[in-house]
Amino acid sequence: MKKLLLTGFEPFLQFKINPTMKIASELNGQSIGDYGIHSEILPVDFRIAGRKLLSYIEKYKPDAVISLGLAGGRYKITPERIAININDGESDNSGNKLEDERIIDEGEDGYFTTLPIRNMINSLHSSGLPAEISNSAGTYLCNHVMYQALHYAKKQDADMKAGFIHIPASHELALVHGKIPSMSHEDLLKGIRICIEVLSEDERS
Repeated sequence: MKKLLLTGFEPFLQFKINPTMKIASELNGQSIGDYGIHSEILPVDFRIAGRKLLSYIEKYKPDAVISLGLAGGRYKITPERIAININDGESDNSGNKLEDERIIDEGEDGYFTTLPIRNMINSLHSSGLPAEISNSAGTYLCNHVMYQALHYAKKQDADMKAGFIHIPASHELALVHGKIPSMSHEDLLKGIRICIEVLSEDERS
């Protein structure tokens, strides 16, 4: 069976709950399609998150990496098309506030996802879930780890698929936050399962 590294993030900024933690934890150890899932939770820290992700890649030697992130304010499941070589944004959980900093000095300006994101969107729509491709993962930690995984694949394991999926707030988070759109945990979990199934089907074709 192939191996999938699935990552989520801890809570951050004004988001006291991060639904990606719950999804990653629930899918840990499960099999979806041809993939056995190994889940890990990443810190919201520019100086640590990328190193942690790369250590998990070295540990599991996955055939694919899908990282999940919360996009508070979005109302659809949004696989990301591209990661750019920039760290920028609000302070992370350790107080690091970066501006216009390259993630990897010798890295490409950007890397496109190697996940079958159009097929993922089509399958999500067929299952009645709102979804669209996003053309910007931002410049915060989500973009950071997506870039790190794709750079690793480019330089060390060209067969490893990698990419990032942003999800909206869960109802649980929306109740605490008060001012953001949300989807049920059940639908968010279903959506990520569908994306993994699509990846598995794509690998067979």
